[in-house]
Amino acid sequence: MSSPSSCPLKALLSAEAVRARCNKIGEIAERGQTKWFRYHPENLERCVSIVAAECQGNYPDQNIPLHSRWRHFEIGGIDLWKYYAKKKLHDLDEDAKTRTAIDLVFLSVLLDAGAGAQWRYNDPVSQTVLSRSEGLAAASVDLFFNYLGRDTGCSGVVLNADAISSISDQVLESAFQHRVDNELLGIQGRKVLLERLAAQLDVLAKHGVNRPGDIVDLVDARRGGREVSAGRILELVLECFNPMWPSGVVKEGIFLGDCGHHSHFKDSDAGGLVPFHKLSQWLSYSLIEPLQWSGFKVLDLDQLTGLPEYRNGGLFLDTEVLVATKKDLYNKKLEVHSEPVVEWRALTVWLLDRVAAGVRRKLSLSAEQLPLASVLQGGTWSAGRKLAEQRRGGVPPLDLAIDGTVF
Repeated sequence: MSSPSSCPLKALLSAEAVRARCNKIGEIAERGQTKWFRYHPENLERCVSIVAAECQGNYPDQNIPLHSRWRHFEIGGIDLWKYYAKKKLHDLDEDAKTRTAIDLVFLSVLLDAGAGAQWRYNDPVSQTVLSRSEGLAAASVDLFFNYLGRDTGCSGVVLNADAISSISDQVLESAFQHRVDNELLGIQGRKVLLERLAAQLDVLAKHGVNRPGDIVDLVDARRGGREVSAGRILELVLECFNPMWPSGVVKEGIFLGDCGHHSHFKDSDAGGLVPFHKLSQWLSYSLIEPLQWSGFKVLDLDQLTGLPEYRNGGLFLDTEVLVATKKDLYNKKLEVHSEPVVEWRALTVWLLDRVAAGVRRKLSLSAEQLPLASVLQGGTWSAGRKLAEQRRGGVPPLDLAIDGTVF
C-alpha cells in the first residue's frame, strides 16, 4: 500500500492537507471575510490563559500525556485495559497483546461519537457512573472483552469481520445500557459503522489485514528500522479504512472520508473540499502508544492536527474567539456537512495550532516537551467541556445533528 499520490483529490488524504486547507480558511478569517464566523484576535490571549491554567491544574508536574483514547480507559484509579489484559491476555506474547490493544482502541474510537447530555453508563469494574467519552470508553471495553472480541487462544481477543458481524442490535444496546430512559444518541449510526468496518475488513483480508491490529505489519513493512511518522500512521489508517465511513465523501470513486465543502474553494480545487479526518486522526493519536509498546519509535507527532470536534470548537465559541455572524446560528439544528459547521471546524484546526504555541510560551515549554497532542489532553478538550458545563449543562454551543459517525 502506498502514500497518497499527486492526484488533487487523493492529496486530501493526509494531515498536511488538513492543516493547509484549514489554514486557508484561517487566512480569510484574519481578513474578516469569513461568511459564518468572525475571528476576534483580541480574545485569543484569554483563551490561551484558560488552556494553560487547565494544563497546570490537570497536570501540575507538567508531565502531560498524549491525547488519546487510552486516557479514557483510566477510570476511578483503575486502568480498564490493564485490568482485562491481566485477566484475559496474561498468556500472550507482546506482539499479540499489541494487536489486541489496537483492535480494542480501534473499536472504542469508532464508537466515540457524541453520547448526548442525558446518557449514563454504570461501569461494573470501577463501580462508577460515567457519561460522555468516559462512559463510551468503559462501555466499549466491556463490549470488546465480554461481547464482541473473539478469543482465539494464542492470538488473544480478536476483532475480525466474523466477530463484528455476530453482534446484534440488542447486544450493542445492552453493552451501552441504552434504554428508553437512558438513550444513547446515534446508536443506529454506531451499528452501521461496525457493519461497515466488518465489510472493509473482508476487503482488506485479501491484503493480509484481517483485523485492525494487523496494521502493525503495514507499519513494519517500511524499510530502515522500526520508525514511523505520525503522519504516515494517519495515511495508513485512511488508505485502509476510509471506505467504512457511512457519511464520508466519495468523489471520482475515491473514498475521501471526513471532508466538507466550503465556498471559499472552487470546485476545480480538489472538489472544493476541506479535509478533517477527525475520527481517523483521533484513532491515529490512539495508535501511537500501542506501536510504542511494540518497539516502534513514532516521530513528528505534530504532523497530526488538532481535532475539529465540538469540545475544541466549543472552546473558541465560548471564549468568543469566534462569534457567529448570524445569531440564529446558535438556535438551529446544523448538519455536520453544512458550510457553517465546515467553517467552524476549519477555524478550530487553525486556532488549535495558535493556542498550542501560546500555551508553550506561558509554560516555558518547547514543542518537543509539549506537542500539540499534549495541549489537547492538558488542555483544550477539557477546557471546552468545562465551559460547556458551566454555560449550558454540558451541551455544545452549536446544535449538531449527530449521527454517531463524525463527531
